[in-house]
Amino acid sequence: MSVRALLFDTFGTLVDWRSSLIAELSAFGVARALEVDWTRLVDDWRAAYAPSMQRVRTGALPWTVLDELHRASLEKLLAERGLRHAFSDADLEHLTHAWHRLHPWPDTVSSLEKLREYFILGLLSNGNVALLIDLVRFARLPVEMSFGSDLFRHYKPDPETYLGACSLLRLPPEEVMLVAAHNYDLRAAAALGLRTGFVARPLEYGPQQEKDIAAENPWDVISGDLHEFATRLLSSPLVQIGATAVVGDDELA
Repeated sequence: MSVRALLFDTFGTLVDWRSSLIAELSAFGVARALEVDWTRLVDDWRAAYAPSMQRVRTGALPWTVLDELHRASLEKLLAERGLRHAFSDADLEHLTHAWHRLHPWPDTVSSLEKLREYFILGLLSNGNVALLIDLVRFARLPVEMSFGSDLFRHYKPDPETYLGACSLLRLPPEEVMLVAAHNYDLRAAAALGLRTGFVARPLEYGPQQEKDIAAENPWDVISGDLHEFATRLLSSPLVQIGATAVVGDDELA
């Protein structure tokens, strides 16, 4: 069957969360004359992401949206650094919502605009719907739908997220492709019958990144960036949209 819809992982795949957060938190620190290793704080904040969701997935925490998990992790990290007193509740809310103001990678918007000519585009993210709405508007992501985790009350890689999005689209999994920079995400989707597209983001975690540098399985489409992904997909037998689908990199630049 031809692929009809593309679901994109968001943090890391479409938006550069690390650079965006470092820039915003650093600017906050300058404004408040706070001496903090903001880069280390951002890295530690992201490191708390998966463990906090895992507590929800295992039932150690009741269902909690990502905004609330982010807020709790930030408070804990600031307390560990002896800095909690320097931040008001309004400050913490503002910084937590920095996840709503992440900048796209340079190739994101133009590639999505090209792909939107041929496919239904959606986000499939562990972010909650309110977060994703703000992010789509801020980063100007040309997608039709944001499938947030709170629609399913599950976090990836729970099957309910992938199959729930397919169900809402009224498409069988084989007509839907997950596009992600993370191999674990693609493994979970493939096990449920979705098509898979890998987009390398070797700087997502900074210059010392060690994981997800390359594809770890023979995914349906493997690419070094989103421009290349679009070119490879549109030239693939997975899609049946005629000769006009074959485009060159210059058309995506």
